[in-house]
Amino acid sequence: MLNSFPEILAPAGSLDKLKVAILYGANAVYVGGQKFGLRTAAENFTLDELREGVEFAHSHGAQVYVVLNSFLHDKDLSELPDFVKFLEEIHVNAVIVSDLGVVKTVAKLSKIPIHISTQASTLNVEAAKLWKKMGATRVVVGRELSVKEAGKIKREAEIEVEMFIHGSMCMAYSGHCVISNFTQGRDSNRGGCAHSCRFEYSLDMGLDTQEKKKAYFMSSKDLEGLRILPEFINEGIDSLKIEGRMKSHLYAGTMSKVYSEALAYYKIHGHFLSDDLLLWESELSKVSHRAYTSASLVQKAGAESIFNERENSSDTEWQMVGKVVEANPKTGIVIEVRNAFNQGDEIEILPFVGAAIRLVTLEITDIMLRPVSRTKPSTLVKLPFVDGVEAMQLVRQKVKA
Repeated sequence: MLNSFPEILAPAGSLDKLKVAILYGANAVYVGGQKFGLRTAAENFTLDELREGVEFAHSHGAQVYVVLNSFLHDKDLSELPDFVKFLEEIHVNAVIVSDLGVVKTVAKLSKIPIHISTQASTLNVEAAKLWKKMGATRVVVGRELSVKEAGKIKREAEIEVEMFIHGSMCMAYSGHCVISNFTQGRDSNRGGCAHSCRFEYSLDMGLDTQEKKKAYFMSSKDLEGLRILPEFINEGIDSLKIEGRMKSHLYAGTMSKVYSEALAYYKIHGHFLSDDLLLWESELSKVSHRAYTSASLVQKAGAESIFNERENSSDTEWQMVGKVVEANPKTGIVIEVRNAFNQGDEIEILPFVGAAIRLVTLEITDIMLRPVSRTKPSTLVKLPFVDGVEAMQLVRQKVKA
């Protein structure tokens, strides 16, 4: 249970994203089925996809955790046993749970390890000890804790601890917000969160004109803990979690790659005194995100952690334009196009390890070897072979202003 270095735990909103995250270095992924999770708007996994995903992960030395972190009513709970038995049959490595009834049901029906979700807001040693007594092997601590506070829970409760290191943040104690319920009739705690905290609100509290403009007062910046990685290691945190099951393939791949490479570098050198740190931070900026903050990882988050801008504001200038389907020195590179790009454009192929491979698309053909001047989404195109390119690698392009 006591690992010297933490695992990198990546989000997988679909079977394809699961494969991308693992190939780019994630040690574990967390996924959701069609029910019982908090991301009902995500693609989520069918039973067959769950089985295939677990087989793929295990064949690559990675683990799969399934989220059962919705708060259930009796009707929901009555449908859970069959799903739990299925998860044990396909050998998932753990379930992530927040509801007491679900904890009891899983423990009664299976031997699947139980991880307590951040939705349960575990913030102190005694809470962690109680969860351990109930059969939990890990707690995903509340995002209101610092790394040092989480380390204390790890040592004194003698239980595995998982912390968020990157991704979207909630202005409320996770699992306790009901704004979405009130404004749109969508239950935040049962998978229907409408992200009402990201909306613009009009304040009329006798404030001056300048203050009235600050209407995104409930929206948080995104968490980014790359430079704090040594503290997670020193405190013995077992798992570093990346938020984002509803986010893109490029997000899943980039985050898995950056944090796994950073952790590998630290394992070898014991420090981050390298230009690689600037490279990793540059990579983190190439996916859609709000402004970054370390939130409460070092000290309590304050007013500076508020993202006081319109929700679709983003400083990213890159988008995923495709995925490599095949790479052969004799026949070239086959790319499945997701967003159109032109002949003569500069694109980057993101290798599983190392710096991005830049190339100019001087020669593009379709699979019948007919010239293509502008690609179309959902089609296959071919490029000349380049060393280092492999199937499943992501292709990105800087968005032109």
